[in-house]
Amino acid sequence: MVNDPARVKLVELAERRSVSLSALSKLIGRNTTYLQQFIRKGSPRKLEENDRRTLARFFGVAESELGGQEIEDKSYAQSKGGLAKGWIDVPRLALGASAGPGALADDDAPVGHLRFSEGWLRELGLQPGALAALSVAGDSMDPTLADGDEILVARADVQFGGRLRDGIHVIRRDGTLLVKRLLFEREGRVSVISDNKAYPSEADVSLVEVEVLGRVVWKGGRI
Repeated sequence: MVNDPARVKLVELAERRSVSLSALSKLIGRNTTYLQQFIRKGSPRKLEENDRRTLARFFGVAESELGGQEIEDKSYAQSKGGLAKGWIDVPRLALGASAGPGALADDDAPVGHLRFSEGWLRELGLQPGALAALSVAGDSMDPTLADGDEILVARADVQFGGRLRDGIHVIRRDGTLLVKRLLFEREGRVSVISDNKAYPSEADVSLVEVEVLGRVVWKGGRI
């Protein structure tokens, strides 16, 4: 890796947010190897202004941390009324968590972000770097979650000490992404529940068959 503060910072931010360089390259409209080349080979020599601004806003940091000029950061802060301070931009993923027949989870690229108060997240005991937002597809979790709702998901391997608890989770089964209510009634076994009684639920499923990606900790949607 080319040892330059902006490149080191970008790698640090990506690791903290658990997002790949290829996904970030997609976010700024580049080919999937663009930021890998920037980090490892020093090409381009520096990030273009629009790319740098998009990444800085995505991570909620000043542009100067990614190689921008300090004056740009002051201008940005003034235009936003200082909004960036005390706020966390959580990556919004392109994929949807299906509450119906199931959606293939083959693209984890962020397509934007949802902004949350850092203090509010910490009051809930949530680690900002372990969060992602995505939309719900389907109605199998009605009335708890409706089609099109946005959900905030805390990574299962980081949040809550890595312990699995009863609640609504995003899971992957056979390459398909689902949002379901999970009941951990016996060690190594789980019940996979659809809140909408029109859909089937499954009892006593082996955890070997279910990859628990994260727990749903917040929802938002249209009225």
